[in-house]
Amino acid sequence: MFRPYKGVTVPSVPFASANRLRSLTRAGNVYLTVQDAVALALENNLDVEVARYSPLLAEWAVERADAGGLLRGVTSGNSQVGNVASGQGVAGSQRSAGVSVGGGGTATETGNASVSQIGPVTANLDPVLRDTTVFSHTTTPLSNVVQSQTNSLVDSSRIYNTSLQQGFLTGASAQLSYRDSFLKESTPLDVLNPSSAPRIELSLSQNFLQGFGAGVNGRFIRVAQRHVAISREAFRAQIGDAITIVLNLYWDLSTAAGDLEVKRRNLDVAQRFYEDTSKQIQVGTVARIELVRAQLDAAARQKELLAAQMLVDQRENVLKDVLSRQGTEDPLLADAHIIPLDRVQVPATDDLPPVADLLRQAIARRPDIAVARMGVESAEISASGTKNGLLPTLEGFVNLQNNGLAGAANPQGGIGPNPYFVGGLSTALGQVFRHNFPNNNGGAFLSAYLKNRVAQADYGIDQLQLRQTQLTNQKSLNQLSADLSSQILSLRQARARYRAATEAQSLQEQLLDGEQRKLTLGDSTIYAVVQARRDLATAQSNLLSAEAAYIKNRVALDQALGRTLEVNHISITSNSGTGHVIAN
Repeated sequence: MFRPYKGVTVPSVPFASANRLRSLTRAGNVYLTVQDAVALALENNLDVEVARYSPLLAEWAVERADAGGLLRGVTSGNSQVGNVASGQGVAGSQRSAGVSVGGGGTATETGNASVSQIGPVTANLDPVLRDTTVFSHTTTPLSNVVQSQTNSLVDSSRIYNTSLQQGFLTGASAQLSYRDSFLKESTPLDVLNPSSAPRIELSLSQNFLQGFGAGVNGRFIRVAQRHVAISREAFRAQIGDAITIVLNLYWDLSTAAGDLEVKRRNLDVAQRFYEDTSKQIQVGTVARIELVRAQLDAAARQKELLAAQMLVDQRENVLKDVLSRQGTEDPLLADAHIIPLDRVQVPATDDLPPVADLLRQAIARRPDIAVARMGVESAEISASGTKNGLLPTLEGFVNLQNNGLAGAANPQGGIGPNPYFVGGLSTALGQVFRHNFPNNNGGAFLSAYLKNRVAQADYGIDQLQLRQTQLTNQKSLNQLSADLSSQILSLRQARARYRAATEAQSLQEQLLDGEQRKLTLGDSTIYAVVQARRDLATAQSNLLSAEAAYIKNRVALDQALGRTLEVNHISITSNSGTGHVIAN
């Protein structure tokens, strides 16, 4: 019974990186496969961690909508009056006559929030139990003693007021209330003193036009449920973006590391060539001027190696920012080098289906398309409320009330009381449950704006905004087809560039081998060999660039088709036990 009044436990935010990073570190180096990089990014990416809370917030919004009532921030004013029953004793009779004698008490709950809500307001669907108990002792000087036969009226009262209220999605509401008023007065004329006046009342009301039906009153619940699905799709989109970013950064580093290896091998070859040239000069087989060309070639290779090393360092730092929650400030990564273990593998063929099939896949898988579709559905659900708000207000109500009165006979009261009213609270309650003194009423309330311009304007605005959203979504779908065609064309161009770069490197290797053989036979020059080696280095760099362009285009195509998670073996589950949304 105490659980509804306890707050939920929200775990603190973990700022430390996962242990996976430590397990991948050996001898000051972090050895990463592409899957390791993806896993680290999902575990430590702060944007992903922020997005992880959105589905949980949406689920609590559903919980809030299930309770009905006004929008969040709107408080209703409730007043539980603590006055004695009308007609009970001198105090009650004067109050019923409109003559104030003071005393009593009032327990009031008020709010100063002001939030507008378009359309009918859903009744409070959570049962509400209210109880007000007021004890009072008052002394009131009286200038007119005809009724009370005393100059000052001293009364003691106890007011017990308990009610249970429940709203329903149909637009109905019910309230069952019990009230007991005990009064003891310092007057000789009360026939019953002290006295108790209990009352049980049942009130029912139902909307028949505006605010009628579960479809209208449950619209906020259905919209909140859509928002849960929207937040999950947004989380999927955030996961996909994080994976795309880390894949591009990983392949950038892998390409730079591959280029560094090429530059290092070229420098080694240039240095050996310089040493061989020096030996040939010593034996007199080549001119001394050729030693300068060999030395310049080695210096150029050294410069290229330094530039490649700088590029690797830069891309390492960028990748570190997404692998750890502290980025480059992480002690584990501060001085460590990232060693990418995977290299770009270009498949023999892409085997892409027709664009029409890819478009259907993208529409079915892409989170942004799903979010747009559910946004339109939410707008249509909300529009049902503004449409219902066009109707007049017609409310039927029924009130059933049973009263009782009993007390002790006042020996100073002159005329003795009817024995039927002599007794305690049990006597009065017996009158209530026997329906001895019933008050029943029912009726209808009608309210209609003759011009109704506010509701007309609200509905018109909703419909126009809905049409705008539908047109915008269709425009996005049309653009998606064009984007997919462009992406497929870019992938094909990247493959053609890769094929050309592969052939160019093979040809340059053959040319270099031929020049070196000719140089051995004396039919070539060192300059020609150096030039051939430069051309081969350029071809090797071009091949690495072509591989990087291809894999990035492939990653972009996967993202455009909405299959980034599937390709990288990522699944999203909700762990209700811990309140986390997890990417596996």
